[in-house]
Amino acid sequence: MAAHPLPAVIAFARVARLGSFTRAAAELDVSPSALSQTVRTLEERLGVRLLNRTTRRVGLTEHGARFLAQVAPGLDQIDAAFDDLDAVRDRPTGRLRINAGRIAARTLIEPRLPEFLARYPDVQVEVFADDTLADLVAGGFDAGIRLGECLARDMVARPLGGAQRTIVVGSPDYYARRGRPEVPEDLIRHDCIRQRLPGSGRMQAWEFSRDGQDFEVDVGGRLIFNDSSLSRGPALAGLGLAQLFETLVADDVAAGRLIQVLDAYTPPFAGFYIYYTARRQLAPKLRAFVEFMCQGD
Repeated sequence: MAAHPLPAVIAFARVARLGSFTRAAAELDVSPSALSQTVRTLEERLGVRLLNRTTRRVGLTEHGARFLAQVAPGLDQIDAAFDDLDAVRDRPTGRLRINAGRIAARTLIEPRLPEFLARYPDVQVEVFADDTLADLVAGGFDAGIRLGECLARDMVARPLGGAQRTIVVGSPDYYARRGRPEVPEDLIRHDCIRQRLPGSGRMQAWEFSRDGQDFEVDVGGRLIFNDSSLSRGPALAGLGLAQLFETLVADDVAAGRLIQVLDAYTPPFAGFYIYYTARRQLAPKLRAFVEFMCQGD
């Protein structure tokens, strides 16, 4: 280990925040074995064990938790200092890490990446598609994209992509066999393609609105995915009804491959936001991305 332990302290903090040597090593661009040795050498130098290691997880010891609480503010200040230096440069450069829900990654980020990369050739973009409520700071992300209802209050947030809408769709073949639901409560008698929410593991209820009041229907069905966009293929195949973002199936509805039902009960709602921590200055790479994504919104 180098004479000054700061690199090892940074390595320890990243492992502690992510709870994984593998994930931390990937973010730090080192091998897990090298990272493990760095942390072990730090522990030997300090004379205490900082992490409990098992085959399934990594956790903080009592000494490790106390040490992390003491060094974390200083490490955050160092990160902020580097961001401030980045902010005085005119040219966006470096790696930009974005955490976004899968739908937002597919419909908002992916179509615009070619233009962004062409405009800013010195920026490397890493998109982490994740439907859980990620901690931007702990995960080392520059910004995130989520629905407004999912945002933490201490974040700076800007609307992105306009209002959104989820609609119920099925194939002509499905309706020929099973009929069409007239009100949301009719869905209880239909085969619905459901989603199990990542993180909590609970089933996603289908959301509707009637006379200005929102309500949910606990639908049933034989197919379950952890990514709602995967419902499109089975819906096209006539295996059930799906509730999907309208942008994902607009072409299918226009072509008649899928038919929308319950239109009166699925009004638009406030859509996605790009959000980031409230720092005094934005690094040029992040400022460029935010302004680029928010053009026209």
